[in-house]
Amino acid sequence: MKVAVVGATGMVGQVMLNVLAERNFPITELIPVASERSVGKKVTYKDKQFEIVSMQTAVDLKPEIAIFSAGGTTSLEWAPKFAEAGSFVIDNSSAWRMDPTKKLVVPEINAFELTKEDKIIANPNCSTIQLVMVLNPLHKKYNLKRVVVSTYQSVTGTGKAAVDQLNAETEAAVNGTDKGAIEKVYPYEIFKNALPQCDVFDDMDYTKEELKLMKEPKKIMSDDSFQLTATAVRVPVQGGHSESVNIEFENDFDLAEVKAILANTPGVVVMDDVANKVYPMPLYSEGKDEVFVGRIRKDPSQEKTLNCWIVADNLRRGAATNAVQIAEYLLENKLV
Repeated sequence: MKVAVVGATGMVGQVMLNVLAERNFPITELIPVASERSVGKKVTYKDKQFEIVSMQTAVDLKPEIAIFSAGGTTSLEWAPKFAEAGSFVIDNSSAWRMDPTKKLVVPEINAFELTKEDKIIANPNCSTIQLVMVLNPLHKKYNLKRVVVSTYQSVTGTGKAAVDQLNAETEAAVNGTDKGAIEKVYPYEIFKNALPQCDVFDDMDYTKEELKLMKEPKKIMSDDSFQLTATAVRVPVQGGHSESVNIEFENDFDLAEVKAILANTPGVVVMDDVANKVYPMPLYSEGKDEVFVGRIRKDPSQEKTLNCWIVADNLRRGAATNAVQIAEYLLENKLV
Protein backbone atom coordinates (compact mmCIF):
# COMPACT_ATOMS: atom_id res chain seq x y z
CA MET A 1 0.00 0.00 0.00
CA LYS A 2 1.24 3.47 -0.91
CA VAL A 3 1.23 5.77 2.11
CA ALA A 4 2.14 9.46 2.10
CA VAL A 5 3.22 11.17 5.33
CA VAL A 6 2.76 14.90 4.87
CA GLY A 7 4.90 16.89 7.28
CA ALA A 8 7.36 14.04 7.61
CA THR A 9 10.16 16.21 9.02
CA GLY A 10 8.09 17.71 11.87
CA MET A 11 7.81 16.39 15.43
CA VAL A 12 4.49 14.63 14.84
CA GLY A 13 5.59 13.47 11.38
CA GLN A 14 8.68 11.81 12.82
CA VAL A 15 6.61 10.09 15.51
CA MET A 16 4.14 9.08 12.79
CA LEU A 17 6.90 7.25 10.93
CA ASN A 18 7.96 5.52 14.15
CA VAL A 19 4.41 4.41 14.94
CA LEU A 20 3.82 3.12 11.39
CA ALA A 21 7.02 1.07 11.71
CA GLU A 22 6.27 -0.20 15.23
CA ARG A 23 2.77 -1.33 14.26
CA ASN A 24 4.03 -2.88 11.00
CA PHE A 25 1.52 -1.05 8.87
CA PRO A 26 1.65 -2.76 5.43
CA ILE A 27 3.45 -0.06 3.43
CA THR A 28 4.73 -1.08 0.01
CA GLU A 29 5.76 2.45 -0.91
CA LEU A 30 6.41 5.26 1.56
CA ILE A 31 6.02 8.80 0.23
CA PRO A 32 7.47 11.35 2.67
CA VAL A 33 6.26 14.88 1.96
CA ALA A 34 7.43 18.20 3.39
CA SER A 35 7.85 21.84 2.45
CA GLU A 36 9.61 22.83 -0.76
CA ARG A 37 12.82 23.64 1.11
CA SER A 38 13.00 20.03 2.33
CA VAL A 39 12.43 18.39 -1.06
CA GLY A 40 15.35 16.14 -1.93
CA LYS A 41 16.35 15.61 1.69
CA LYS A 42 15.87 12.18 3.22
CA VAL A 43 14.03 10.65 6.14
CA THR A 44 14.63 7.27 7.74
CA TYR A 45 11.95 4.59 7.94
CA LYS A 46 12.75 1.05 9.09
CA ASP A 47 16.48 1.74 8.66
CA LYS A 48 16.02 2.81 5.05
CA GLN A 49 16.37 6.26 3.51
CA PHE A 50 13.46 7.79 1.61
CA GLU A 51 13.64 11.01 -0.38
CA ILE A 52 11.22 13.79 0.47
CA VAL A 53 8.98 14.85 -2.39
CA SER A 54 6.79 17.88 -3.05
CA MET A 55 3.05 18.04 -2.45
CA GLN A 56 2.17 17.88 -6.13
CA THR A 57 4.49 14.94 -6.73
CA ALA A 58 2.82 13.09 -3.85
CA VAL A 59 -0.65 13.81 -5.25
CA ASP A 60 0.45 12.55 -8.67
CA LEU A 61 1.71 9.31 -7.06
CA LYS A 62 -1.87 8.67 -5.83
CA PRO A 63 -1.23 7.08 -2.43
CA GLU A 64 -4.08 5.06 -0.98
CA ILE A 65 -3.64 6.87 2.35
CA ALA A 66 -2.14 10.30 3.08
CA ILE A 67 -1.55 11.18 6.73
CA PHE A 68 -1.25 14.94 7.25
CA SER A 69 0.64 16.70 10.06
CA ALA A 70 1.46 19.95 8.35
CA GLY A 71 -0.88 22.57 9.79
CA GLY A 72 -4.34 23.82 8.91
CA THR A 73 -3.45 26.06 5.98
CA THR A 74 -1.64 23.23 4.20
CA SER A 75 -4.49 20.82 4.90
CA LEU A 76 -7.15 23.16 3.56
CA GLU A 77 -5.23 23.60 0.32
CA TRP A 78 -3.93 20.09 -0.28
CA ALA A 79 -6.21 17.57 1.43
CA PRO A 80 -8.95 18.05 -1.22
CA LYS A 81 -6.38 17.53 -3.99
CA PHE A 82 -5.28 14.21 -2.48
CA ALA A 83 -8.93 13.23 -1.99
CA GLU A 84 -9.72 14.07 -5.63
CA ALA A 85 -6.84 11.79 -6.65
CA GLY A 86 -8.50 8.97 -4.70
CA SER A 87 -6.50 9.09 -1.47
CA PHE A 88 -7.95 8.76 2.00
CA VAL A 89 -6.64 11.76 3.93
CA ILE A 90 -6.23 11.50 7.71
CA ASP A 91 -5.62 15.05 8.86
CA ASN A 92 -4.03 15.97 12.16
CA SER A 93 -4.73 19.71 11.97
CA SER A 94 -7.82 21.57 13.18
CA ALA A 95 -8.82 22.46 9.61
CA TRP A 96 -11.61 19.90 9.14
CA ARG A 97 -12.54 18.91 12.69
CA MET A 98 -15.73 20.91 13.04
CA ASP A 99 -16.70 20.70 9.38
CA PRO A 100 -20.15 19.05 9.46
CA THR A 101 -19.32 17.06 6.32
CA LYS A 102 -16.22 15.46 7.89
CA LYS A 103 -15.92 12.72 10.52
CA LEU A 104 -13.91 13.46 13.68
CA VAL A 105 -12.61 10.08 14.75
CA VAL A 106 -11.21 8.35 17.81
CA PRO A 107 -11.16 4.72 16.60
CA GLU A 108 -12.18 3.13 19.91
CA ILE A 109 -15.25 5.39 20.03
CA ASN A 110 -16.62 6.13 16.56
CA ALA A 111 -14.58 4.55 13.76
CA PHE A 112 -17.71 2.58 12.86
CA GLU A 113 -19.08 5.80 11.32
CA LEU A 114 -16.48 5.73 8.52
CA THR A 115 -17.47 4.84 4.96
CA LYS A 116 -15.71 4.68 1.60
CA GLU A 117 -17.04 8.18 0.90
CA ASP A 118 -15.12 9.72 3.82
CA LYS A 119 -12.05 10.76 1.88
CA ILE A 120 -10.98 13.42 4.41
CA ILE A 121 -11.01 12.24 8.03
CA ALA A 122 -10.18 14.56 10.90
CA ASN A 123 -7.90 13.51 13.75
CA PRO A 124 -9.03 15.23 16.98
CA ASN A 125 -7.03 17.61 19.13
CA CYS A 126 -4.48 15.83 21.33
CA SER A 127 -6.07 16.94 24.60
CA THR A 128 -9.52 15.97 23.34
CA ILE A 129 -8.48 12.40 22.53
CA GLN A 130 -7.29 11.52 26.02
CA LEU A 131 -10.32 13.25 27.53
CA VAL A 132 -12.97 11.41 25.49
CA MET A 133 -11.27 8.06 26.02
CA VAL A 134 -12.27 8.43 29.68
CA LEU A 135 -15.53 10.36 29.27
CA ASN A 136 -17.15 8.10 26.66
CA PRO A 137 -17.41 4.83 28.62
CA LEU A 138 -18.59 6.69 31.73
CA HIS A 139 -21.16 8.64 29.73
CA LYS A 140 -22.65 5.39 28.43
CA LYS A 141 -23.18 4.21 31.99
CA TYR A 142 -24.01 7.33 34.00
CA ASN A 143 -24.85 10.11 31.47
CA LEU A 144 -22.63 13.17 31.58
CA LYS A 145 -24.16 16.42 32.82
CA ARG A 146 -21.16 18.78 33.06
CA VAL A 147 -17.40 18.48 32.66
CA VAL A 148 -14.76 20.95 33.86
CA VAL A 149 -11.27 20.28 32.53
CA SER A 150 -7.98 22.03 33.27
CA THR A 151 -5.02 20.98 31.17
CA TYR A 152 -1.29 20.98 31.87
CA GLN A 153 0.15 20.73 28.39
CA SER A 154 3.61 19.69 27.22
CA VAL A 155 5.69 22.07 25.13
CA THR A 156 5.92 19.30 22.52
CA GLY A 157 2.35 20.21 21.59
CA THR A 158 3.63 23.51 20.20
CA GLY A 159 6.45 21.91 18.21
CA LYS A 160 10.22 21.66 17.99
CA ALA A 161 10.80 25.41 18.37
CA ALA A 162 9.01 25.34 21.73
CA VAL A 163 11.08 22.39 22.91
CA ASP A 164 14.19 24.30 21.83
CA GLN A 165 13.03 27.34 23.82
CA LEU A 166 12.51 25.30 27.00
CA ASN A 167 15.82 23.48 26.62
CA ALA A 168 17.71 26.72 25.94
CA GLU A 169 16.12 28.48 28.93
CA THR A 170 16.89 25.52 31.17
CA GLU A 171 20.51 25.44 30.00
CA ALA A 172 20.86 29.21 30.49
CA ALA A 173 19.48 28.94 34.03
CA VAL A 174 21.88 26.11 34.90
CA ASN A 175 24.89 27.88 33.40
CA GLY A 176 23.94 31.37 34.52
CA THR A 177 24.08 32.72 30.97
CA ASP A 178 21.99 35.45 29.34
CA LYS A 179 18.49 34.40 28.26
CA GLY A 180 17.95 37.49 26.13
CA ALA A 181 19.21 35.92 22.92
CA ILE A 182 16.96 32.86 23.16
CA GLU A 183 14.38 32.72 20.38
CA LYS A 184 10.92 32.62 21.93
CA VAL A 185 7.85 30.82 20.63
CA TYR A 186 5.82 31.77 23.69
CA PRO A 187 5.11 35.34 24.84
CA TYR A 188 7.04 34.65 28.06
CA GLU A 189 9.67 32.28 29.39
CA ILE A 190 8.36 28.75 29.78
CA PHE A 191 11.13 27.55 32.12
CA LYS A 192 9.90 27.73 35.75
CA ASN A 193 6.59 29.06 34.47
CA ALA A 194 3.01 28.13 33.59
CA LEU A 195 1.29 29.96 30.74
CA PRO A 196 -2.53 30.09 30.83
CA GLN A 197 -2.57 30.56 27.08
CA CYS A 198 -2.51 27.75 24.54
CA ASP A 199 -3.00 29.33 21.10
CA VAL A 200 -4.79 32.65 20.48
CA PHE A 201 -7.74 34.15 22.35
CA ASP A 202 -11.21 34.56 20.87
CA ASP A 203 -13.67 37.37 21.59
CA MET A 204 -14.90 35.54 24.71
CA ASP A 205 -11.31 35.36 26.05
CA TYR A 206 -11.11 31.60 25.55
CA THR A 207 -8.15 30.20 23.64
CA LYS A 208 -8.54 28.07 20.53
CA GLU A 209 -7.25 25.08 22.53
CA GLU A 210 -9.97 25.55 25.13
CA LEU A 211 -12.66 25.84 22.48
CA LYS A 212 -11.47 22.59 20.89
CA LEU A 213 -11.84 20.84 24.25
CA MET A 214 -15.31 22.30 24.65
CA LYS A 215 -16.62 21.41 21.18
CA GLU A 216 -14.83 18.31 19.87
CA PRO A 217 -15.97 15.77 22.52
CA LYS A 218 -19.62 16.41 21.63
CA LYS A 219 -18.98 15.72 17.96
CA ILE A 220 -16.92 12.57 18.60
CA MET A 221 -19.48 11.19 21.03
CA SER A 222 -22.44 12.34 18.85
CA ASP A 223 -24.07 13.95 21.86
CA ASP A 224 -24.46 17.60 22.77
CA SER A 225 -26.67 17.00 25.82
CA PHE A 226 -23.85 17.68 28.31
CA GLN A 227 -21.90 20.87 29.07
CA LEU A 228 -18.14 21.22 29.02
CA THR A 229 -15.77 24.06 29.94
CA ALA A 230 -11.98 24.20 29.83
CA THR A 231 -8.85 26.07 30.85
CA ALA A 232 -5.68 25.12 28.97
CA VAL A 233 -2.25 25.80 30.46
CA ARG A 234 1.21 25.29 28.94
CA VAL A 235 3.76 23.92 31.43
CA PRO A 236 7.54 23.27 31.19
CA VAL A 237 7.08 19.55 30.59
CA GLN A 238 7.98 17.19 27.77
CA GLY A 239 6.41 13.78 27.34
CA GLY A 240 2.68 14.26 27.65
CA HIS A 241 -0.38 16.32 28.46
CA SER A 242 -2.12 16.07 31.84
CA GLU A 243 -5.72 16.95 32.64
CA SER A 244 -7.52 17.56 35.91
CA VAL A 245 -11.15 16.68 35.20
CA ASN A 246 -14.29 17.22 37.27
CA ILE A 247 -17.22 15.18 35.95
CA GLU A 248 -20.83 15.63 37.02
CA PHE A 249 -23.24 12.85 36.01
CA GLU A 250 -27.01 12.73 35.69
CA ASN A 251 -26.97 9.42 37.60
CA ASP A 252 -25.15 8.36 40.73
CA PHE A 253 -22.17 6.04 40.50
CA ASP A 254 -20.18 3.50 42.46
CA LEU A 255 -16.48 4.36 42.57
CA ALA A 256 -15.35 0.74 42.29
CA GLU A 257 -17.59 0.30 39.26
CA VAL A 258 -16.15 3.46 37.65
CA LYS A 259 -12.64 2.08 38.02
CA ALA A 260 -13.73 -1.31 36.65
CA ILE A 261 -15.38 0.31 33.61
CA LEU A 262 -12.24 2.30 32.84
CA ALA A 263 -9.94 -0.68 33.46
CA ASN A 264 -11.94 -2.65 30.89
CA THR A 265 -11.91 0.12 28.27
CA PRO A 266 -9.49 -0.68 25.41
CA GLY A 267 -6.69 1.89 25.27
CA VAL A 268 -7.19 3.06 28.87
CA VAL A 269 -4.95 2.09 31.81
CA VAL A 270 -6.04 2.78 35.39
CA MET A 271 -3.15 3.84 37.65
CA ASP A 272 -4.85 4.56 40.93
CA ASP A 273 -3.09 3.37 44.07
CA VAL A 274 -2.39 6.52 46.05
CA ALA A 275 -1.29 4.57 49.13
CA ASN A 276 1.72 3.47 47.10
CA LYS A 277 2.03 6.78 45.21
CA VAL A 278 0.82 5.23 41.96
CA TYR A 279 -0.81 7.75 39.61
CA PRO A 280 -0.33 8.88 35.99
CA MET A 281 2.50 11.25 35.10
CA PRO A 282 3.90 12.58 31.79
CA LEU A 283 7.24 11.08 32.77
CA TYR A 284 5.55 7.66 32.65
CA SER A 285 3.32 8.21 29.62
CA GLU A 286 6.06 9.33 27.23
CA GLY A 287 6.52 6.88 24.38
CA LYS A 288 3.33 4.95 25.19
CA ASP A 289 0.06 4.67 23.28
CA GLU A 290 -2.39 4.28 26.16
CA VAL A 291 -4.39 6.87 28.06
CA PHE A 292 -3.61 6.74 31.77
CA VAL A 293 -6.16 7.71 34.41
CA GLY A 294 -5.86 7.94 38.18
CA ARG A 295 -6.68 10.02 41.29
CA ILE A 296 -10.26 8.81 40.77
CA ARG A 297 -12.34 10.04 43.68
CA LYS A 298 -15.77 11.36 44.60
CA ASP A 299 -16.22 15.12 44.74
CA PRO A 300 -17.49 15.81 48.29
CA SER A 301 -18.72 19.29 47.30
CA GLN A 302 -21.34 18.04 44.85
CA GLU A 303 -23.50 14.96 44.37
CA LYS A 304 -23.00 12.57 41.45
CA THR A 305 -19.59 14.10 40.70
CA LEU A 306 -16.06 12.73 40.54
CA ASN A 307 -12.55 14.04 40.00
CA CYS A 308 -9.82 12.32 38.04
CA TRP A 309 -6.40 12.91 36.48
CA ILE A 310 -5.76 11.91 32.85
CA VAL A 311 -2.34 11.73 31.17
CA ALA A 312 -1.20 10.68 27.68
CA ASP A 313 1.69 11.17 25.28
CA ASN A 314 0.33 13.96 23.09
CA LEU A 315 2.56 13.13 20.12
CA ARG A 316 1.60 9.46 20.10
CA ARG A 317 -1.87 8.78 21.53
CA GLY A 318 -2.84 12.39 20.96
CA ALA A 319 -1.74 12.49 17.32
CA ALA A 320 0.31 9.83 15.51
CA THR A 321 -1.11 6.67 17.08
CA ASN A 322 -4.71 7.81 16.67
CA ALA A 323 -4.07 8.60 13.00
CA VAL A 324 -2.42 5.23 12.35
CA GLN A 325 -5.28 3.46 14.14
CA ILE A 326 -7.70 5.17 11.75
CA ALA A 327 -5.61 3.93 8.82
CA GLU A 328 -5.65 0.42 10.30
CA TYR A 329 -9.43 0.56 10.62
CA LEU A 330 -9.80 1.59 6.97
CA LEU A 331 -7.63 -1.34 5.93
CA GLU A 332 -9.16 -3.94 8.24
CA ASN A 333 -12.69 -3.02 7.15
CA LYS A 334 -11.83 -2.99 3.45
CA LEU A 335 -12.67 0.68 3.04
CA VAL A 336 -9.40 1.33 1.26
